[in-house]
Amino acid sequence: QVQLVESGGGLVQAGGSLRLSCAASGRTFDRYTMGWFRQAPGKDREFVASISWSGGSTYYSDSVKGRFTISRDNAKNTVYLQMNSLKPDDTAVYYCAADRNYRIMVPSATPGYWGQGTQVTVSS
Repeated sequence: QVQLVESGGGLVQAGGSLRLSCAASGRTFDRYTMGWFRQAPGKDREFVASISWSGGSTYYSDSVKGRFTISRDNAKNTVYLQMNSLKPDDTAVYYCAADRNYRIMVPSATPGYWGQGTQVTVSS
């Protein structure tokens, strides 16, 4: 079992950057595939990015590819989402997710563990 706590959200102007962090509890973090999802007001939650347990594989949604970078530090039990060139459409609550049953998460994934979310607001 793993518990996830996100941090790093906030208010930023369009074109700016933010780095989200997700700290995980437990001693088996390096066995979990990790992902980031987001939910904007009035919209369904959507997949953003995923990283394999080793960090060797990553996968991004088309809407963030080339702007966002997912990474992990297994020694610190932490996964990151570096967000550059932010747009107002990126405004959402961002959630960290974990699961041991995926080699890599894709948009249809339904991970078993979720954080509480962190708000990202991008002003125009």
